[in-house]
Amino acid sequence: MSDCIFCKIAAGETPPANIYEDPLPYAPPDLGPINFGHTLVIPKEHHESASTIPESTAGRMFRVGSRIGIALKRQDLYDAFNLHLADGTAAGQVVMHAHLHVIPRGVEDTFRWNWRQLKYADGEMEATARAIISKLKLD
Repeated sequence: MSDCIFCKIAAGETPPANIYEDPLPYAPPDLGPINFGHTLVIPKEHHESASTIPESTAGRMFRVGSRIGIALKRQDLYDAFNLHLADGTAAGQVVMHAHLHVIPRGVEDTFRWNWRQLKYADGEMEATARAIISKLKLD
């Protein structure tokens, strides 16, 4: 897409510092990091949603993301990392080109996800699982 910033970066039109690249994804640092070292793993092909990324590319993205997270931990600056992919604006996706965040985490960093925790009523968990199963398509 001509107006997609991630497509422009993949095409070499915008020069970021690139941490990793192969034929499927590339991985530049996030320009607005949660913690320094926060990296994006982005498919070179334009996909607005994770649902359209080919399985081989998606698998490679998570493999690369995990390896970058391990490299961040090896620097002895961080204790852990998050892999985060927001799919759609309601999920917090801002750039409409699917991408995986690799977020280095330290015990004392002040970032919190702020997730609420709901409780299932009796039988509701099973009904929810059945509803998901009825729509699940793996091939």
